[in-house]
Amino acid sequence: MQEHRPEPARTPDPARTPDTARTPDPARDLAAVRRLVADAERHQKDPAALLPLYTPDVSVVNFGGRRVVGVPALARAMEEALASPLAQVSTRTELQDVRFLGPDVAIVAAIKHVYDEREPALRDGPDTRLPSRTGRLTYVVVRDLDAARAGEDVWRIASAQTTPVRN
Repeated sequence: MQEHRPEPARTPDPARTPDTARTPDPARDLAAVRRLVADAERHQKDPAALLPLYTPDVSVVNFGGRRVVGVPALARAMEEALASPLAQVSTRTELQDVRFLGPDVAIVAAIKHVYDEREPALRDGPDTRLPSRTGRLTYVVVRDLDAARAGEDVWRIASAQTTPVRN
């Protein structure tokens, strides 16, 4: 097993730090994060609309436990899924909680409801059955600092993990 050694702490790069003169607006930030979660649900089968909602180095662990890192890998995984019977599986996200860890980072907790419209042989097959019809979804979302410097309030998904809840 490879040991992970954290990098030494670095002084923040002022060019990558948001404008500290920006007036905090918790209600606006909460609305933006809620909109991001809703957009991710709405575009779940549209890679062209969904992928820009993620940071370039996003880490996603899906319902089946598959981990992909980076938008190119996520795009390939989506392409594979949408070309398979998994295209007939959709989800609905029920937002539970948003916790801001700072002005530019939040943890989102949600319940993911899974709707499997595949044919019964796939839906109920021992090797193709989904692990559950419900999952706990956790997002780490971050403010896009480049957009913030341009005066836009854009949030992106940096990490997503869905853990099946045994029914």
